[in-house]
Formats: sequence, structure tokens, C-alpha cells
Amino acid sequence: MEILAFGVQADERPLIERAFHGRHEVRCLDVFLNEDTAPIAAGYEAISTSVNADLNPRVLETLAAGGTRMIAQRSTGFNNIDLKVAERLGMTVARVSYYSPFSVAEFAWTLAMAVNRRIVRASTRTRDFDFRLDGLMGRDMHGRTAGVLGTGKIGEAFARIAHGFGMDLLGWDVAENPECVRLGMKYVPKERLLAESDLVTLHVPLLPQTQRLMTQPP
Repeated sequence: MEILAFGVQADERPLIERAFHGRHEVRCLDVFLNEDTAPIAAGYEAISTSVNADLNPRVLETLAAGGTRMIAQRSTGFNNIDLKVAERLGMTVARVSYYSPFSVAEFAWTLAMAVNRRIVRASTRTRDFDFRLDGLMGRDMHGRTAGVLGTGKIGEAFARIAHGFGMDLLGWDVAENPECVRLGMKYVPKERLLAESDLVTLHVPLLPQTQRLMTQPP
């Protein structure tokens, strides 16, 4: 089978080609799938897309008319795909079950520490040979409170790092994660978590219930 992959980044290409070598032929494109590029997929029974693809009803109908029967998305998120239309058209949709939770949690911590320690501002000043420390003071994470909204695999990994810093843990989720409880996490209402946490991190899927999580009234 020949597969057409949309939105393939330079560092993805060798990984994709290696994964399909000797099994299926794969053609990689750097353009994202949308209404303008969908006709390119004509004749391909299976395509691969990225999270940047726009699989609205018109795109799906174009794909189905061209013979596409399967869409494999290279991401865990799938809110960019109209699943009801895909089902009506008889198309199979697949996605990645989960990424490395550690890579996402560690990157979230990288951003948090960069903000706390004013890394970007300090780097800019240093590049300009400005070595003043004014406005660059951060705060110790040790002894402070981390609030984790969403305590699945990624939230748990984030909490473990916070625990390593010596932070207190507050959690909010539809169900408690026993591993987080073992770390000392206390599950509390969202309003209390936001009020008492020094650092708040979100690790929840985009659903109707979470779309305006930070602005929803109690």
C-alpha cells in the first residue's frame, strides 16, 4: 500500500520512512492537509496527518471522493477531525494513544523554570553585555505549592518532578490518581487549587467540559 503523509517535518521524515521500510511505500509532504491540499490525496487509500491538519467536512468529503478510507493522525489530539462526518463517510480514523509523558512534563517544567528564573530576559541582557541583576530574581520552588489540573500520565510525571523539588501538591481531576496520592497530593476543588497554588499546570484533553476551564464559574 502507498501512504501519503501530510505536514511531515524534516526530523520526522527519516523516522517515518524507517518505520514503513519494507512494508509500505510512503510519500512525505511538508504541506499541511486542508481544503486546498486535500485533492493531492486522490488515489491514496490511507493518509497520515499532523495536528495542524484541518479535517473539516469539506476536506473529508474530498478525501473520500478520492478513495481515501483511512486517516492516521500523528498526535494524541483529534479535535481537528470531524469524527461524525468521517463515520458517515465510512472512514477509519486512528491516532497516537499517548506521547512520552516525561517529555511533555519536562518541557512544561522547562517553561515554568524559565519564567520563574527570568531566563529569557537574562539571556537577552547577557547578549547585550548588560550584566545587571535588577528584575531577574526568581523564587525557590522548594516549599511552595504546585497545582495540577489533570493528573493522568503527564500530570503524574509533572507531579513527580514537583515532588522532587520539595513542593506540596494539589490536584484536580474527575478521578484521583493513586500514584499522585502516594506522592502526597491532595485533591481539592478547582477554585481552592487556583487560590492556594504558587504554580498551576494544565494537562487535560480539549473537551466541551474543559474548553473554558480557567474561566468557568464555580
